[in-house]
Amino acid sequence: MKNINHKPIIGLEIHVELNTKTKMFCRCPAKYFGEEPNTYTCPVCLGLPGALPYPNKTANEYCVMIALALQCKITDFSYFERKNYFYPDLPKGYQISQYINPFGIDGYLNIKSSAQDSKRIRIRRVHMEEDTAKLIHPSGNQDEHSYIDFNRSGVPLVEIVTEPDIASAEEAKIFLTKLQRIIRYLGVSDADMEKGNMRLEPNISLRELTTENIKLDTEKLPNYKVEVKNINSFRFVEKAINYEIERQMKILEKGEIPVQETRGWDDIKNKTVSQRIKEEAHDYRYFPEPDIPPIKIDKTYVEKIKEKIPELPDEKIQRFAKEYLLSFYDSEILAREKQTADYFEEGVIIGLKESITPKQIANRMINDKTFNPETTLPAQLIEEMLLLKKDILEVITDEDKKKIETVIKENPQAAEAYGNGKMQVIGFLIGAVNKKLQGKKINPQLIKNTLEMLLKK
Repeated sequence: MKNINHKPIIGLEIHVELNTKTKMFCRCPAKYFGEEPNTYTCPVCLGLPGALPYPNKTANEYCVMIALALQCKITDFSYFERKNYFYPDLPKGYQISQYINPFGIDGYLNIKSSAQDSKRIRIRRVHMEEDTAKLIHPSGNQDEHSYIDFNRSGVPLVEIVTEPDIASAEEAKIFLTKLQRIIRYLGVSDADMEKGNMRLEPNISLRELTTENIKLDTEKLPNYKVEVKNINSFRFVEKAINYEIERQMKILEKGEIPVQETRGWDDIKNKTVSQRIKEEAHDYRYFPEPDIPPIKIDKTYVEKIKEKIPELPDEKIQRFAKEYLLSFYDSEILAREKQTADYFEEGVIIGLKESITPKQIANRMINDKTFNPETTLPAQLIEEMLLLKKDILEVITDEDKKKIETVIKENPQAAEAYGNGKMQVIGFLIGAVNKKLQGKKINPQLIKNTLEMLLKK
């Protein structure tokens, strides 16, 4: 009898709203969140007859910048196309998008998960399009109508499409978290999922594996896929993917094939619900947008955009570890947000004049729960550290050591996690030791060294 198992095959479609002053094809303000409905509109974004689109140059540059940051090849020649479909939030009856010749193709993003040290997720395409209007469905039984807010119609939107290289909900979350950080580092979008700046749809299917066919062939994908919409947080991404994997597994175990469809995530019922049959690319009848001329992209243009790309998170983590002799864990925490990384480096410059090391600054920023970069300037941080340094003891007594041993005994799970290689728990244990010391100030590095020595026994 064959031993049948199933392997999740997951691809992602991510939409990112850009931080431009105006919309993609008109001069209406692009900042619509929280504004009175239908106040930022004009004939172009309302799709009125005779209104002609005029492309946003900055939006195109931002799209190319994202593509370059994701290691994409930039096409020499690109053009916009009409994506034809009918829905209440699309006033023209088509969306101006890109399909055959997007700005960026064949990129990748490397991730690390608990399953493997490093994995490359391929990026199929990065292209530019306009956002749709927003449908509003009032809750409750008082109002049976749906409403449309056209303030969002025409806002610049970059779509990033991955290959189906993702194999779990965990990998999807790790990929999306890393992508969000890159986009924020670039400064092209807030990528705030709660505000709709970053939206995503996973495409999920399961491939049958048997003892006769263990090796995966990425060219032979399942003959169906299910797209899930209405996901507005990374937590819901994991929940939606895990639910959908389980749902499809039950169908396949019956010998049936899941319907190829678009489903929506219901965060109240914690399940996906059917919305409509999923369309294929040919259903949209793409054809070139006749009102916008093709775009020629030369090497000079690409090089100028490359120069605007800042040091990205992975590069910054490696530099922090090498230049400031920080651990990978500390470097990764400091580099998560560009503002935090910049704050740290400004503190390092000031601290070197006062014999405060980068490691000491990193420890304070990471381990001190009272630290708040929004209320404390780097110069103030160094001043506080100098005052504390005068009172900090540079020796651990036998009594202190006993208290540290007590902390380890009181936190067996953290001690076990450290023994299993989860070095990040050391920060939690340092905090517990400081509480046990009841106000006695000891050099955090001494506490850490003592903890590590005792944990390795």
